[in-house]
Amino acid sequence: MNFLALTPLTADRLPAAVALDQRCLGGLWTLAGYQRELDSPNSDLLILQPEPTSTGLQQPLIGLACLWAILEEAHITILAIDPSYQRQGLGQALLYALLASAQQRGLEWATLEVRASNSRAIALYKKFGFEEVGKRRNYYQDGLQAEDALILWRKGLQHPEFIQTLNLWQERITEQVKRSGWQLSIAATWQN
Repeated sequence: MNFLALTPLTADRLPAAVALDQRCLGGLWTLAGYQRELDSPNSDLLILQPEPTSTGLQQPLIGLACLWAILEEAHITILAIDPSYQRQGLGQALLYALLASAQQRGLEWATLEVRASNSRAIALYKKFGFEEVGKRRNYYQDGLQAEDALILWRKGLQHPEFIQTLNLWQERITEQVKRSGWQLSIAATWQN
C-alpha cells in the first residue's frame, strides 16, 4: 500500500507545483503566481503527494488544487492530477478537500470554469453537486483556437446536510483510493 499526503503547499514545494502545472495545465501559473497564492490569506492551495521515502527524499507532486475565498464564494481556480495518476479517485479527494475547506471557512457556495470539451472533469464536478449556470464564450485561448468555458456552481455549503454529505464523500473517496492501491488519510490538519 502506498501512502499519500494531502497537505497545504509550502514554499519548498513551489518548484514541484510549477512542474506539475506544466505537466497538467501547460503552464497556467508561474512560480511567482504560486508564491502570490501561497502568501494570500484568501487562497487555499493544497497538494497531493506520496509520503517521502525512507531516505527522506521528497516525491513529485501528483495533485494540486486551489480555491480563492471571495466574499461568500469559493472560486476553484485549479484542480489537477498528474496524467499518470488519473482515474484513481485522487481528483475526487482534492475536490472534497477544497469543498471541506470552503465549508470550514464559512463560504456559501463554490464556483469554477471548465472547458466545455472536458467531459471527465464535468462529470466529476456534477458528481459533487455542481450545476451548469452559464457559459463564457472563447474563454480558453490556445493559439488560434478558442474554446468556451462552462460556469458551474455548487450551492448549500453551509446547510446542515452538507456536513453529512462531506462525511459520506470522505468514506467513499477513502475506499476508492484504497482500491487503487493508496492509503489516504483525509484529516482536518490541512484546513484553516
